[in-house]
Amino acid sequence: MPKRSQEMLMDLWLSLLLVWITCVLSVSMTPIIGQSKSTQTGGSAVVASGVGEGQRLLSRAKRGWVWNQMFVLEEFSGPDPILVGRLHTDKVENDTARYSLSGEGAGTIFAINEKTGDIHAMKRLDREEKAEYTLTAKVTNAITGQLLEPMTEFIIKVQDINDNAPKFTEGPYHAAVEEMSAVGTSVITVTATDADDPVYGNSAKLVYSILEGQPYFSVDPNSATIRIALHGMDREMREDYQVVIQAKDMGGHMGGLSGTTTVSITLQDINDNPPKFSKSLYEFVIPEDLPLGKEGGKVKANDRDIGENAKSTYSIIEGDDQGVFEIITNATTQEGILQLRKPLDYESKRNYTLKVEATNIRSEPRSNGPFKDTATVKIVVEDSDEPPVFSKPMYLLEVDENAPINKIIGTVTARDPDATGSPIRYFIDRHTDLERQFNINVDNGRITLAKPLDRETDMWHNITVTATEVRNHSQISRAVVAIRVMDINDNAPEFATEYEAFLCENGKPGQVIQTVSAVDKDDPIQGHYFDYRLVPEMLNNPNFTIKNNQDNSISVLAKHDTFRRQKQEMYFLPIIVTDNGNPPMSSTNTLTIRVCGCSKDGIVQSCNVEAYVLPIGLSMGALIAILACIILLLVIVVLFVTLRRHKNEPLIIKDDEDVRENIIRYDDEGGGEEDTEAFDIATLQNPDGINGYLGFVGF
Repeated sequence: MPKRSQEMLMDLWLSLLLVWITCVLSVSMTPIIGQSKSTQTGGSAVVASGVGEGQRLLSRAKRGWVWNQMFVLEEFSGPDPILVGRLHTDKVENDTARYSLSGEGAGTIFAINEKTGDIHAMKRLDREEKAEYTLTAKVTNAITGQLLEPMTEFIIKVQDINDNAPKFTEGPYHAAVEEMSAVGTSVITVTATDADDPVYGNSAKLVYSILEGQPYFSVDPNSATIRIALHGMDREMREDYQVVIQAKDMGGHMGGLSGTTTVSITLQDINDNPPKFSKSLYEFVIPEDLPLGKEGGKVKANDRDIGENAKSTYSIIEGDDQGVFEIITNATTQEGILQLRKPLDYESKRNYTLKVEATNIRSEPRSNGPFKDTATVKIVVEDSDEPPVFSKPMYLLEVDENAPINKIIGTVTARDPDATGSPIRYFIDRHTDLERQFNINVDNGRITLAKPLDRETDMWHNITVTATEVRNHSQISRAVVAIRVMDINDNAPEFATEYEAFLCENGKPGQVIQTVSAVDKDDPIQGHYFDYRLVPEMLNNPNFTIKNNQDNSISVLAKHDTFRRQKQEMYFLPIIVTDNGNPPMSSTNTLTIRVCGCSKDGIVQSCNVEAYVLPIGLSMGALIAILACIILLLVIVVLFVTLRRHKNEPLIIKDDEDVRENIIRYDDEGGGEEDTEAFDIATLQNPDGINGYLGFVGF
């Protein structure tokens, strides 16, 4: 009731205010008329009665233009033009004044009666379109045309009425606020505008209220700020809200205009919910042969939050002292994946009980924890038929290279890890023993020698042995057996290479002809030591001797300097080389020594015997010169013979009948001049010699 009384009181005051405004408008229009009447009745001066001649008249001058600021209501739509006001001057006493207007809207919007000065609005006006007009008033004498008053500007204001409702120009609005926010937390501020005059009256005074959205939200009536109005608003219960806000002018009183807008408000998630396992006990059966890193089971903790607030990480907090299991988080599905870190063994342990914990990654200080949950995981290990297991992953065996056939080299063993304990059979993978040098006992795994071995051919033999269960042949295991062949002294040493030594004829006694070393295919543990000696029949060799260099090599020395190629071109020196093995092995190797011609610096020049018979001091250049001379002489002889044959041919043959056949016998002795005359052509042509012409043919 008190609130209703206040509203009635406000309405009463509003009515009185409107009456007062109407009175003010009426008064503002009457001064001109009243002034006109006073001018007509009172005159322009006050004259004292009984003034004598010669006395000065006293008078009070009045203002020529008489009017106040003019107003006109907007949106007025009467049948006749509305009177805005009246212009009047007191400079004339009769009807000779003529009034006129110029400026904004003169003649179109506003019209003036030139005789009375009444101004009327001819059109409906809108203050929101134009709030005031500036015009210029002019009054002239109708007879003389002179200005009775100076031209003066005045303003006609369009008076506002409440004809525009408030508008939310930016709506509809969208806002977000965190869930569980405190009461009074600001969400968003909305703004409405009113086109009416904010200065005159309450047409543009807005008051905001909430039409929809209680009791969750409230709005400040003056600032239009929307705030949280309800404690403990939970996103998981409701996430989206539609709030309708109203803006009403006239200060919210009755008769005011209003506008509304919609505000969509979304509650933002905070981490206020812990993860929760879908069940408290998980049971999994995992085969003991599950590979490491493979999935053995999945657990899932659900979280009512969203996004980062819903993400959890999983861990094992109890029951895994040996570190057999691990649990990882699937970032996509937010599941905990249980997998193995170590192999399972059914025969050792068949059951596991783990305690798994899910913990939120993010925490929220405003919420009460704990942000974690636990569940129990029971694991039953399922027995699997496992392959045999060797006692060692790799075996290293040794055997002498001269070991007899069927000698036992070593033994491999394997067992069935299953509780049934199946017997084991052993085999050699023949792909690793193509020459079948070894055998194995299928029952006990003993490896024996099948063929003789030679360490110098193969020092190592790597074979693969398989172990197979008798009850299940598909269960096979493999182990590598490396067999090292141990060395025995079964190879004699020999020269490291085929040596060929060169001995200079001008060498000195004791000169080193060649350094000789030896090699041995054997590899004794204590290393090689070679002994060199000449064969017994060469012990008293007059030409050469040997010297031990104490580094498993010897030097061959010359005993004298009388070696000559023409005497003996090549020498053969047999040397016996013996190793230090048990038993020692030896071999005889022959060193070939050639006698050569050398320079003064000991550089070998020629080792051929033929080169020795050439004249002393005759160099290769001289030999080439001699050969060139011989070739030149042969060329000259050939040319001479060729020219000689060309000269023996006849130059002129006159007649065919003059050609005589001459038969020359080369086995006859020459006849001297008679032979010459026999071949004379002139003689043949004139055998009688009378009146003949002896012609001479020159050669």
